[in-house]
Amino acid sequence: MLLSGKYDSRDAILSIHSGTGGVDANDWAEMLERMYLRYSEKKGFKTKILDRQDDVDYGIKSSTILVQGDNAYGMLKSETGVHRLVRISPFNAMGKRQTSFAAVEVVPDIGDDIEVNINPQDLKIDTYRSGGAGGQHVNTTDSAVRITHLPTGIVVTCQNERSQIMNREVAMKILVSKLTRLAEEEHKENLNEIKGDQSMATWGSQIRNYVFQPYTLVKDTRTGAEVGNVDAVMDGDIDVFVRAKLSQDAQEAIK
Repeated sequence: MLLSGKYDSRDAILSIHSGTGGVDANDWAEMLERMYLRYSEKKGFKTKILDRQDDVDYGIKSSTILVQGDNAYGMLKSETGVHRLVRISPFNAMGKRQTSFAAVEVVPDIGDDIEVNINPQDLKIDTYRSGGAGGQHVNTTDSAVRITHLPTGIVVTCQNERSQIMNREVAMKILVSKLTRLAEEEHKENLNEIKGDQSMATWGSQIRNYVFQPYTLVKDTRTGAEVGNVDAVMDGDIDVFVRAKLSQDAQEAIK
């Protein structure tokens, strides 16, 4: 009953974007990336990083991860929203407490079995040189792809595949998944009917607070679920939050 949604059984595409907070926010985004990778490992899911934008100084600007496994989307969909971190900043020489934000977006991997028609005139496609920490990530050609859906402002990128063609295919796959979910939220059957700037769609009010100092507590603002062992949460133990939100959604559906 908790995993009976239309796309719950599908794989998930999880994106993380650093928000307000400067270098601390970039560090926070990378910490969340590790948390979800560890959670996926504990659940027996396979993961593949499709795109990762490292910050020049520290942490990451964004990361997009494909999570494959039974009910991956159903388990992760409720993680969509803004995640807030409060801690003593390791980057602040004065040792002051810092608040940082990162946004998480989770969409189902629609796959190739659903045919979607997108007007080519609605797309702005840019290519650029892939970048990374070095080694296999270094690319001397403009193989990375950025696709902007002009009517909604949705931007997707992919740079970790071996060729520009493959990166473009994966980026389009992510775009279709995001547009399909958005169309369902707006009750539109035709994707071309979706209008308005949706580029900040993932930036709503915070769904969870992670407090490292002066005490340790992780609390979900929607369900009230909380855990005092912040280290365990950051190591991927987020089932208490996932199950609490699934139960809340199921109860609301019955009403």
